[in-house]
Amino acid sequence: MATTSNPLESELQTLQQQAQEAIATVPNLEELEQLRINYLGKKGQLSQILRGMGKLSAEERPRIGSLANEVKEALQASLDQQKASLQTAQIQAKLAAETLDVTMPGVSRPLGRLHPLNSTIDRVLDIFVGLGYTVATGPHLETDYYNFEALNIPPDHPARDMQDTFFLADGRLLRTHTSPVQIRYMESHEPPIRIVAPGRVYRRDTVDATHSAVFHQVEILAVDKGLTFTDLKGTIKEFLRQMFGEELPVKFRASYFPFTEPSAEVDVQWQGKWLEVMGCGMVDPNVLKAVGYDPEVYTGFAAGLGIERFAMVLHKIDDIRRLYNSDMRFLSQF
Repeated sequence: MATTSNPLESELQTLQQQAQEAIATVPNLEELEQLRINYLGKKGQLSQILRGMGKLSAEERPRIGSLANEVKEALQASLDQQKASLQTAQIQAKLAAETLDVTMPGVSRPLGRLHPLNSTIDRVLDIFVGLGYTVATGPHLETDYYNFEALNIPPDHPARDMQDTFFLADGRLLRTHTSPVQIRYMESHEPPIRIVAPGRVYRRDTVDATHSAVFHQVEILAVDKGLTFTDLKGTIKEFLRQMFGEELPVKFRASYFPFTEPSAEVDVQWQGKWLEVMGCGMVDPNVLKAVGYDPEVYTGFAAGLGIERFAMVLHKIDDIRRLYNSDMRFLSQF
């Protein structure tokens, strides 16, 4: 632009120079928008300058007006160019921040696994729930009544010698089996019932390759009209078939439990030899009477198994203590 002594022309030239310098160095889109308003808005600096055109002569107005339009177009072009440049830079920065470098090693996040005892319990429960049973649980700290007496084991009964028990000073005890869950459930439910009761149990036992003072059981109980030992055998055979994945030879041996009559031990033929896996029997009438059921109307059967035994068989584990010592070299195999 040619140098002139007209004040408005000089102001326009100065405005254009200052504005373009400011636009060229603006760091972000928000500040760029503020510059646009400051220079080209209705109350912006260009509008303020043009208010003085009323004082110009008729000959100067067209020239200053044309110059003002040129300044406005130049500033708008600078604004558009800088806006495009800032938008491109913003996109590039976002891409750089969010880009995944597939050549870099990933961040290791080890996945947890189910403990073999938990997975065995889940497998047992899935089978019985599929057979129509409901999962039931109960307290680990029990009374003598629920752990023994209601199960047809009075204080002087020799069957108490079969379970060496942890007693507390107040007379309560750590449950020696999950059978108390059956009593508590029958007290609050009317037949027909079918429950499966998993849980941890406690006995004073010497720890060795096949024994532990703390272990896990799962017991089942069914009470209804007309249940027989045939129903019990069919249930156990179907459970074992699903548990081991094949039709194994099964043998029922006569046995004794104070809360079932008749009672039996269940053996399966596994890897060429007979292996004891469960105890079972028809619910003793005295147990039914203890919970208010009429044994002349209802019959029932129960069965129980040790989870550790099943886990050791399924996974060919040679020592029960491996299940408790938290050795990751062992647990990572499952």
